[in-house]
Amino acid sequence: MQVKRFFAADMRTAMKLVRDELGADASIIGNRRVAGGVELTAALDYQVPAAPARQPNPALEAELRKTQAKIATAQAELTTRTQLDAGKDRQLFGAAASMPTDSLADALRPARTPSAGSDQGALDAMRFELHGLRELIEVQLGSIAWGQLQSRRPQQANLWRRLQRMGLSAELSKALLERVANIAEPRQAWRMLLAHLAHAIKTPKQEPMEEGGVIALVGPAGMGKTTTLAKLAARYVLKYGAQHIALISLDSYRIGAQEQLKTLGRILNVPVTLVDPGQSLTQALAPLARKRVVLIDTAGLPANDPALRMQLETLASRGVNAKNYLVMAATSQGQVLKAAYHSYKRCGLVGCIVTKADEATSLGEVLGLAISQRLPVAYLADGPRIPDDLQIPRSHQLVSRAVGLQATQDPSEDTMAEMFAGLYQQPTRRVS
Repeated sequence: MQVKRFFAADMRTAMKLVRDELGADASIIGNRRVAGGVELTAALDYQVPAAPARQPNPALEAELRKTQAKIATAQAELTTRTQLDAGKDRQLFGAAASMPTDSLADALRPARTPSAGSDQGALDAMRFELHGLRELIEVQLGSIAWGQLQSRRPQQANLWRRLQRMGLSAELSKALLERVANIAEPRQAWRMLLAHLAHAIKTPKQEPMEEGGVIALVGPAGMGKTTTLAKLAARYVLKYGAQHIALISLDSYRIGAQEQLKTLGRILNVPVTLVDPGQSLTQALAPLARKRVVLIDTAGLPANDPALRMQLETLASRGVNAKNYLVMAATSQGQVLKAAYHSYKRCGLVGCIVTKADEATSLGEVLGLAISQRLPVAYLADGPRIPDDLQIPRSHQLVSRAVGLQATQDPSEDTMAEMFAGLYQQPTRRVS
């Protein structure tokens, strides 16, 4: 038997080190917190070949239930650590695949009972070890689930890989695949899956500029708000003339932002109103009441900036009555897009505008956010030219473009296993 210790900053990194050095057959026989991260003790026994269990094992299930009871007792009483030793037994991991995920997650959820004095340190240590134990089980469950899917349903596994190459999230991919689970022919399944994806992408029934009113573009810095506003304004002027449109700038924080908008106004012969912090947006809109369209360029501020909160509250007020569109660059990472949505949703978003599509290597992340948050995609900006590189998207065209931008190589086995492990942490969002 080969026994080795591994050190890493977190549990997932440590598990990857174990798999890379000892292989998938290694067993975790111990874990503890150390300075700077975690320590895993792993063992590899060459005498016993690894064979995945195909049928539930009643003896292992009974052992797992006993271990669960001990962990629950430790959470409630906080008087002993012996239960944690039982939770580290390698039999727990062998039985984890046959245990329902919901009950397993409930058993491993950290205790919330407050503790005082000397018990606080023990409570923190117990929470850390329970969290580590949960991560270990989730990683192993993900590896087992992905391996079983490949062996039992290779067609579904291939569809999983293709969706990951498009950049779609695990939750959205799972929901889409549930819709085509009963289709046996691979090409038909892929076509139907893309049709469901296109159906899930919403686009406005009427172009926002045709509806008119006050339209505000919001989003973090660097997403392309000012350039998109220039394209919208030029598009409207070319079609209807300059007398029915006006521009407002709330961006007094970025150097040259207001000068850029004033230059655009002179070129298009469109009035531009500059609103500095502390000034009333409602009063600035009053002289523009006869304009059919008023476009507002906002400042891209950090999420924790008090000025951002004031700006969003102003846009959400009834006196302004603005239709707010979140501008999202297709080149941004999924986590950046999610953070932007949660920062700006307080102003009441009616849709989104996807920018920098010509620079993107994937559209899956931005389309996935639009689907999950039910944001209609109002415009697609795919180049720097004003106003030519601004399109009114159609859902099937967006899907076709996302397929065309998919990665050329399939994701690695470790990536797929980690993605399946992540599915145990959060529920699937259904595709409407």
